[in-house]
Amino acid sequence: MSLMTILLFIPACFALNMAPGPNNLLSMANAKRYSVRTACYAGIGRLVAFVGMITLAATGLATVLYTSEKLFLAIKVAGGVYLLWLAYQLWVADPTEGSNETLGGKNLFQLARQEFLLAAGNPKAILIFTAFLPQFVDPAGSVGYQFLILGVLFLMLEWVAIAGYAFFGKALRHWFSRPSMRRLFNRICAGLLGSAGVGLLLARRE
Repeated sequence: MSLMTILLFIPACFALNMAPGPNNLLSMANAKRYSVRTACYAGIGRLVAFVGMITLAATGLATVLYTSEKLFLAIKVAGGVYLLWLAYQLWVADPTEGSNETLGGKNLFQLARQEFLLAAGNPKAILIFTAFLPQFVDPAGSVGYQFLILGVLFLMLEWVAIAGYAFFGKALRHWFSRPSMRRLFNRICAGLLGSAGVGLLLARRE
């Protein structure tokens, strides 16, 4: 793998990391409701899910998922339903709950599990790794080693995205100081998550 390949990979990868998907939206909401540190720690759950997906892509097992209609459908439905459940929780959340270090009844493990399930329940994420990472792999070299480098870079950039959305969420927390405004923000996020859930349920493989 050449230096030029890595230099091409980083900006393209970071664009994917920074896309306003459900996980980034959840990090922003967690930071607004709890704290930046809490949102970043919770994001570890997402990284764990992505490690599994990168491993699948490196071993070629993701192709099995893509070619198995029943398995793809099962993961898609599970992911869509979970997104709708998260949207419902945000919609009915108490706008007066949550401060800098108060988790409102949820511990870090529960928040990290939310991130993990949200990432793992999106089959398109696996397809991204299957279609995106191999474009930067030189088949003449060590495929496993190259996937390792690209995977580590992806996870590092994903961590930057988690922190970026978390800091943005913290800024919003100051803007939405009144409970009525926090309720509005929660319901906007709920609407976006719900829309993503419906879109995932209706999505077809391309």
